[in-house]
Amino acid sequence: MKNIQNIVFATLIVLLTVSCKKETATKEVATTKTEITAENLATANFTIEGMTCAVGCAKTIEGKLIETEGVQEAVVDFESKIASVSYDKTKLNITSLTATIEKVAGGDAYKVSKAEAQVIKK
Repeated sequence: MKNIQNIVFATLIVLLTVSCKKETATKEVATTKTEITAENLATANFTIEGMTCAVGCAKTIEGKLIETEGVQEAVVDFESKIASVSYDKTKLNITSLTATIEKVAGGDAYKVSKAEAQVIKK
C-alpha cells in the first residue's frame, strides 16, 4: 500500500511539472521603453490555441510580448485564450506580433487562430 501511494505521489509530481510548457526562467532585465504617441498607438486581440495553464503558458507569452520593442502593454487571459496587445503601429503589425506569439516555447506549442485590430476612438 505504501508503494502504491509513493507511485501515485511521484506520478502526480511529474504530471504537474510537465503539464505546462515552460521556457527557461526569465531574467529580470531593466529596460527603458520609449513613449508611444497617441496617433501611433494601435491595439489588437489574438486568439491563442495550445495554452495548457495560466502560469507557464499565458504568463510566458505575456512576458515575451511585453519584452518586444514597440509593445506598450500586453495582457494574456488563459480562460478566454485571448491576448490583448497595445503597440506602436510604426514598429509592429499584427503579422509580426503573431510571429512573436508563435515563436514562444520553440515555435510548436502555440498558434494564433484569430487576430484582429481594435479601433481606438479618440
